[in-house]
Amino acid sequence: MTKWLLIINIVVFLADVLSVKYFPVRVLTEEGMEIVPYFTFHGTFSVGSGFSEGHLWKLITFQFLHGSVGHILFNSIALYFFGPIMERWWGTWKFLAFYLISGIGGALLYSLLGWMGIIHLGPGIIGASAGIFGILIGTAVIAPNARIALLFPPIELAMRTFALAILGIAVFSIAVPIFGNEGGDAGHLGGAIFGFILIKFPRLLGWIGRRNPDVDIIRPRAFQQRGEPKLRPRSQVNLRGDTEIDRILDKVSSEGFASLTDEERAKLHAEHERLQRGTNTDH
Repeated sequence: MTKWLLIINIVVFLADVLSVKYFPVRVLTEEGMEIVPYFTFHGTFSVGSGFSEGHLWKLITFQFLHGSVGHILFNSIALYFFGPIMERWWGTWKFLAFYLISGIGGALLYSLLGWMGIIHLGPGIIGASAGIFGILIGTAVIAPNARIALLFPPIELAMRTFALAILGIAVFSIAVPIFGNEGGDAGHLGGAIFGFILIKFPRLLGWIGRRNPDVDIIRPRAFQQRGEPKLRPRSQVNLRGDTEIDRILDKVSSEGFASLTDEERAKLHAEHERLQRGTNTDH
């Protein structure tokens, strides 16, 4: 899913660039007549079009639009490095929902702060940044001590420290509007808040990708009675236990680690410890 999100973002950006030449949209502004890319014109989220005119689909479309090469480049880099972490945690479809809902959270906080008069509501917001901020905060929650190396500035720091730093910058930009991007930072902060809520309460996405509880994984007996694997020697084979571990691993693969119950996590951890002891003994 991370790969497809990257592809869609890049394709939409290129199509938007080409639209300026082949089917531009001319908009009259205070500065005069301006040419706006076709998809940006029709997909940008603003409070007026999104809520007043009922164009609720723009809560999604704005997340796939970018205003410059630098804009899409930095968002793509962040999505490339951190997206797979969240996708492995959630599973494919829950990750997509997590990403899009975090983006929607960015648009909602942008609208709320605008209505309250805390920020100035400009022509609207575009970009994947809100969803990506949800991913960054989610990664910081599940792997707070992971080390990341930044290109600029060239420093290494813990994921939790990095998350707190980018949140602090967003809050400062909103409180002291000297950078001229308080609307965008409101979107960043909203994405981070929604991402944090979803990662702390994963059952909010429990309705996505759930298997029928009455249907279990059925394996032929011949495949259940496996011989000793060559690369992982074991002194005995526990058919019942191995089948249960396989079921748990299949669940992680299809629905993400967050879908496991406490009992399933305990079984997986116990199996990991058992294999570790076996490996140490063999050496």
